[in-house]
Amino acid sequence: MSAPSKFIFSILLFQLLFVSQPSHRILTTAAGGSWQVLQKSIGVSAMHMQLLRNDRVIVFDRTDFGPSNLPLPKGKCRNDPNDTALKVDCTAHSVEYNVVNNKFRALMVQSDVWCSSGAVMPDGNLVQTGGFNDGERRIRVFTPCGTCDWQEIQNGLAVKRWYATNHILPDGRQIIVGGRGQFNYEFVPKDITANKFNLPFLSETNDKGIENNLYPFVFLNVDGNLFIFANNRAILLDYVNNKVVKTYSAIPGGDPRSYPSTGSAVLLPLNLKATTIQAEVLVCGGAPKGSYLKSLKGTFIKALNTCARITITDPNPQWITETMPLARVMGDMILLPNGNVLLINGAGSGTAGWEQGRDPVMSPVLYRPNNNVATRFETQNPTTIPRMYHSTAALLRDGRVLVGGSNPHAFYNFTGVLFPTELSLEAFSPAYLDAKFNNLRPTIIAPKSMSGIRYGKRTMVQVVITGQVNKNLLSVTMVAPAFNTHSFSQNQRLLVLGNDKVTALGSSTYNIDFTTPRSGNLAPVGFYLLFVVHQDIPSEAIWVKLH
Repeated sequence: MSAPSKFIFSILLFQLLFVSQPSHRILTTAAGGSWQVLQKSIGVSAMHMQLLRNDRVIVFDRTDFGPSNLPLPKGKCRNDPNDTALKVDCTAHSVEYNVVNNKFRALMVQSDVWCSSGAVMPDGNLVQTGGFNDGERRIRVFTPCGTCDWQEIQNGLAVKRWYATNHILPDGRQIIVGGRGQFNYEFVPKDITANKFNLPFLSETNDKGIENNLYPFVFLNVDGNLFIFANNRAILLDYVNNKVVKTYSAIPGGDPRSYPSTGSAVLLPLNLKATTIQAEVLVCGGAPKGSYLKSLKGTFIKALNTCARITITDPNPQWITETMPLARVMGDMILLPNGNVLLINGAGSGTAGWEQGRDPVMSPVLYRPNNNVATRFETQNPTTIPRMYHSTAALLRDGRVLVGGSNPHAFYNFTGVLFPTELSLEAFSPAYLDAKFNNLRPTIIAPKSMSGIRYGKRTMVQVVITGQVNKNLLSVTMVAPAFNTHSFSQNQRLLVLGNDKVTALGSSTYNIDFTTPRSGNLAPVGFYLLFVVHQDIPSEAIWVKLH
């Protein structure tokens, strides 16, 4: 988008700052997905994003840049003598977005949540940790309800956590790994064990003066250990005994993939029908060595155009590299309900950091992990809104991907800059939502959403499919709702449960028997989105609680 166009767009944003009425406008539509602007402004730039079990998305930015463009309700103000910008702030820095009615309401955080982390606990509450300044040792809790707001616990963390990563463990606790200057991990809630545990791997992957190991990529392996990737390499950690049980080689080429040379990563879908369950990790994008320091001096190096894939459960695991159609730094990777991966947001050159990215990548890319290597990537339709540093994305229950944020500035800045602060929310609809697939799309009619399911039990879901059904291509999948910030979706996980038996009942109705995950190592206790996928076309999900 040209500078004059961006200027006009900025003026329009100011005219709509406090409007929260639905705005449905299709930007592009074709076989490669479609884009829709949901809100032209929610008043807050979406640096962090989390979907909750009531179909509300919690969005928040940071507090130390001055006023946002959304006032707090009923004359509320945050009085914070430690804030570096405003001691008394009567504007919101967090929002609850209602997916169903496309409206939002202001929330009030009481400390600085800048570059923090979090995860949804087994009870469905968002437990969110760390940040900057007076927020660096805070624990914050948000309970899903129509009138709830943030609750905070001072000094709930053992140490300062800024740019850390959280993950839910099989026993329902969160582990919090790393953060700036923190080469250790700790647990929430606390127990009788030590408050923190040293993790030398994080200091070993710390590039002096650059870091390149913040927001490490953390995944729960199927054996209960944690795969932790930082910079350009990884370990498998037995966090219970604080022991590294496996060291993985560096990605070929050795270029960094972690913040600020920010790539992204996913644990590929786990096929629970397999005789031996394998776990694979895919790491995509990032910035070549030296890019960060060069970007500080105004030289923006082209981002990495490679992905690296590894089977972490192999006895002798090796990275295999693949080439993306578009180079990307600061991109997000979202697991879609049919098992494909969506690469979205980001820049074509530079790194993370204030004013340090260039060449926005407007087109998402679809990655089909089960295809032959030559046919895995497919470029999708582009957005018209650059999503640079501090952008976010999250899968919704209806299969769309919510996209927000982009603020590569130290403050909110709407004029005279290459990439103005972005306050809008968009939805990307993958091609599987096209109306031409409606006859293949399952509709779940039983059980009702919010049902409970137990480990290792044969269970049934009932669906309606109006078109011709291929029983061999009917599968149940479960997706854990992820906490998204800084190009990484923490706690993201997709389980392929397949089907044990499909029974036709007549009137286009089918019973699908499936077996739930057998242990917390495969799927930690808590709330999941349960989809039925038919010939690659997913249903709308229902919420289930695994216990």
